[in-house]
This record gives sequence, C-alpha cells and structure tokens, in this order.
Amino acid sequence: MNTKPLIVILGSTASGKSDLALRLARKFYGAIVSADSRQIYRGMNIGTAKPTLIERKKVPHYLIDIIKPDEEYSVSLYQKDARTVIQKLHNTGMAPFLVGGTGLYISAVTDGLEIPAVAPNPILRRQLETKTVKELADMLKRKAPKTFSRIDANNPRRLIRALEIIEATGREIPSGGRKFAPYLVMKLGVMMEREELYKRINARVLAMMKQGLVKETKNLLKKYPANLPALSSIGYKEIGQYLKGEISLERAVELIQQATRNYAKRQISWFKRDRSIHWVKTAGQAEKLITRFLK
Repeated sequence: MNTKPLIVILGSTASGKSDLALRLARKFYGAIVSADSRQIYRGMNIGTAKPTLIERKKVPHYLIDIIKPDEEYSVSLYQKDARTVIQKLHNTGMAPFLVGGTGLYISAVTDGLEIPAVAPNPILRRQLETKTVKELADMLKRKAPKTFSRIDANNPRRLIRALEIIEATGREIPSGGRKFAPYLVMKLGVMMEREELYKRINARVLAMMKQGLVKETKNLLKKYPANLPALSSIGYKEIGQYLKGEISLERAVELIQQATRNYAKRQISWFKRDRSIHWVKTAGQAEKLITRFLK
C-alpha cells in the first residue's frame, strides 16, 4: 500500500464542506483538489458555488476552471488529472485535501478504480440526447443491469456516458475493482440535520440570485448552446427556461431549490454506502482526526 496521505472532505451540497476544508487546509499546510464535476467549467461561478478568488488566494485550489462548458471531460480524465496534482503536492510537502460532493470523482481517486478510457461518440450521443431520462434509464437497465444498479438514474449525462461505454466495450462497466490502493486515505464527511441542510440550500439559492445568477446564465447562453450538459445542470437549466419565457423567475427559483434538495438526497445516499467515512459535526472533531491520521 502507498503510504502517501490523502485527506478527503466530502458531503452534500451546501453542507459546509468547502468552508471546513479551507480552514483545515490552512491549519495543516495543505492545498485543495476539487472533486466537483461542475466547478471544472470556466465562467460557471455563481451557479456552482465556486470558491471566491480571495479564498483561492488563501489556499491553493486545483481542478477548478480547467475547461470551457462546451469541452469534453470524463471521469477517467479527472482521475488522471487529480493523481497528477496530488503527486505534485506530495513532492512539495503539502497535504492534499480532496474536497467535493461528486462521489464518482472521489471514488475514482481514492479507490484506484479501473475506468474504461472510451472516447466520446458524437453520433451516439446525439441519438441518446433525444430521449427522456426514463427512456435512457430503461435502455441501460436492459443492456447492463449491474451498471444500472450503481448509477444515478436521474442524471441523463451519467446515463448517456454509461451507454456510450457499454456500446464501445460490449460489456458491463467494471464495478469499482481496484488496481491498487493508491493512497493512505482519511475520509471526513460533514454531518448536518436534514431540516437544517434544506434551509441552507434554500438560502444559498436566494443568495445566488442576488449575486447575479441570471446575468451569469445570460452571458453563458450568448456563447454556448443551452443543450450542453454543463448548461443543463441545476440552476442554469431553470434560469434558461426563465430567459426563454417558459416560466416565471419565482418559479425558476423554486425549481432550483427543489432540484438542489433532491440532488443533496442522492449525494447523501451515495456516501452512506461508504463505511470508511468518519462523520464530523465540528471543525474541532475534524482537526483531532487529521492530527492523529498524519502522525
């Protein structure tokens, strides 16, 4: 086993994991490696709750703003990029903190998953993008039931990518078999009561509106088509509907809040399956666990 340490700070959206990670990284001479599948996109700042420039000056952040919204990116590419950054941090003596709520990104790094390096298939994608989420889910369930049982069946992008891989390889996607244990990992999960979490989510969405989510979405739609996976994600999708006159702004806000709460539920369900996570309620608890871990 590799004995190089990797500290993971995870949790659902709006749980406070980013603030905790910032505090811990400053205390333990660390840097943050983002494990957020939307913060990779440039120009998508407000809707993804991206760390501010001031926060990024306090602690180095990596794998944020690395591609444009219309560029392709995969879990296998993320795995490769994250490993490169983590190796760089180990070489310089800094403690890497893998921080985010995208469970598949985290698992790809911490578990050494074997991920098929399948190139995008534009023709197949265009065909699949005409289908509803239910139709995509039914297709995947029929073609690869084992893969279907592990995937977020409400996420069209994940469903399309899974179908793309299965079409190219002719088999189920590997179920997380490891090549090796790449790091000595400490996983810390931010624990919060469901009612409090939902209040934070609702308040965050309102704050995003005040910060200029409508203007940000409008600027993005001037440069990129609305049907891009990046711009079909929570927040941008609903504001896009408002800008097209399909719904009111009030309704858009309600839909963003609801979709974000549902997303948080799925994140919590994903992380609950991992018994190696140490759940913490305070920064003090996290500091004690990390101090013991690094010793």
